[in-house]
Amino acid sequence: IVGALFIIFNWHPVLMVAGLVVLYGNAVVLFRVPFTWRQKKLTWKLVHGSLMLLALLLSVLGLCAVFDNHRSSNIPDMYSLHSWVGICTVIMFWLLGLAGFLLPCSPPRFRSNLKPVHVWMGKAILILSLTSCISGINEQLFFTLGKPYNSLPAEAKFANSLGLLIVAFVLVVFGILSNDDWQRPETHHESAPVSMGDILLIILLSINTNRKRPFCFEMTKM
Repeated sequence: IVGALFIIFNWHPVLMVAGLVVLYGNAVVLFRVPFTWRQKKLTWKLVHGSLMLLALLLSVLGLCAVFDNHRSSNIPDMYSLHSWVGICTVIMFWLLGLAGFLLPCSPPRFRSNLKPVHVWMGKAILILSLTSCISGINEQLFFTLGKPYNSLPAEAKFANSLGLLIVAFVLVVFGILSNDDWQRPETHHESAPVSMGDILLIILLSINTNRKRPFCFEMTKM
């Protein structure tokens, strides 16, 4: 039983790092990749939204894993700084995801005014994710190793190295975001609001790519 509970808990760091760091970090820099500038922005908006949705799903599953482990082991929930920062990260992610679903159908003026808040929340979530990961790694090492931690056993070296890799990844992401030369050039056509019909047409186009004569359509402005 103890081994099964340990396996359940192990899914928590795996899912949270994969979702809130790896997938999320790649999603936020998607529009900064130069080769995407030559293609329709709507297509990459769908990819961006899909990565964010998958990251959100993994984070929810990661929370379920740790809460299930705590409940089975009679461990209290939400008492550590790590848990407080982590739950704030997920809540902000939910708010950002809700705004992301509402923005495509909103008026251009509203989206333009809300964009700085969207960008700020995106960066704040990445910082909170990094803080949650580092504090979680350190907390788990103290719980499982105790005093041998200061002798740097193999588990400690691996966990510390993982923490440094996470920090390096986040620094690279922030480096890309801070480079104005890598910002996607905006056009008047791309600034037009996107309707749900446009999104459905993009999805249908991707489904019909394997046909001999794929249909074509023209984006219309609202």
